[in-house]
Amino acid sequence: MLDCVLIRSQPRGFSREPGQDHRHHDYRHSRYSRLWPFFRLAERLMLRFAVLISFLACLAVAAQSTSVLAQQSTDDDEVVRVNTDLLLFPIRIRDKKGQAIAGLTDQDLSLKDQDQVTTGVYFSRGAERVAMLFALDQSGSLRQIIEQQREAALALFSRFGERSSVAIVRFSSSATLVAPFTKDLENARAAFKFRAAPNAKTAIFDSAATALKAFDDLTPSRTERRIIVLISDGLDTQSRTSADTVIEAALEQHVSFYVIHLPLFEPRDGRLEVRRPTKGFKELAEKTGGKYFLVGDSKSALAPRPPDLTPIFQAIEEDLKSQYLLGFYIPESARDDRKHVFSVSMKPEGVEYSVGRNGYSRTQKFMINLPPNEKKSNSDNPHD
Repeated sequence: MLDCVLIRSQPRGFSREPGQDHRHHDYRHSRYSRLWPFFRLAERLMLRFAVLISFLACLAVAAQSTSVLAQQSTDDDEVVRVNTDLLLFPIRIRDKKGQAIAGLTDQDLSLKDQDQVTTGVYFSRGAERVAMLFALDQSGSLRQIIEQQREAALALFSRFGERSSVAIVRFSSSATLVAPFTKDLENARAAFKFRAAPNAKTAIFDSAATALKAFDDLTPSRTERRIIVLISDGLDTQSRTSADTVIEAALEQHVSFYVIHLPLFEPRDGRLEVRRPTKGFKELAEKTGGKYFLVGDSKSALAPRPPDLTPIFQAIEEDLKSQYLLGFYIPESARDDRKHVFSVSMKPEGVEYSVGRNGYSRTQKFMINLPPNEKKSNSDNPHD
């Protein structure tokens, strides 16, 4: 609220400083007795003018503040307030035919919360604004494929809203943020062209952790969907960071991994088979709300042409556009170190949704267990 200071009329006449002779400046002196009415009228007019100017100044400040507050109100629809406990869950919604559904609002939801541990529901389309980071494996076997897929990858990014941004991380034994988040496609395009790093060790999980840190410079936004498209052969030979640590950090930052596995092959039982990725590689996608894609098989391993990733990028686009963000505002009173269960159902007939790795259902249950005076929360959403 804007505090305006009201200027009150002061006693008539000018203030006197100690020790100063004001006889020649005070209109009330007998010398100016005939001019008193004129001076009094002038003083009243001056005071009214001063009050008017002050009032107009307050109006100007108020108008400016209103404009700022209006902007803040608009931004508050997107920016997560620091003092707000908001638990967010990316969800996928479909109809009976498996098609994505657009145009749903919070009026299409039914909340059952017997313990009254929520004070409100946040619900929005989750792909109108995207912060998309490509994490590119620089090993020699992948360089050519990644460079050839550059336009298909950037086409994926360009299909989202104008407020979306893209960044590029390249990695081998360590990771480098070669293109911080930008809306400029030319900067991102140049980052897709690089020299291979032959015979270098690969630190996938260390690099995934570095990629997550790139989101720290972005302003937190409720309507922004944050994803990392990780393209790698899946063999981690260098990381000190565990997959579980990366997954936990991704969940806290609401970042999902979409993992594109360009596999290596090895002979097994007299035939070529996909070389198994490092444990935790697939889980980066499966446990953070993203998806895992295995590109090719033993037959395609002998193909003369590199694989085309366009269908995979299209699948990522369709998956993102089928998603919404479902959130719950949690008051301080719910931090009682007890388990609380509530559920959300879809009202429209034939509409169902999934959360995380849960299957599709019209109703999903959510459980919170929040300790007092701590920010972190344990959340679970068992399938109903």
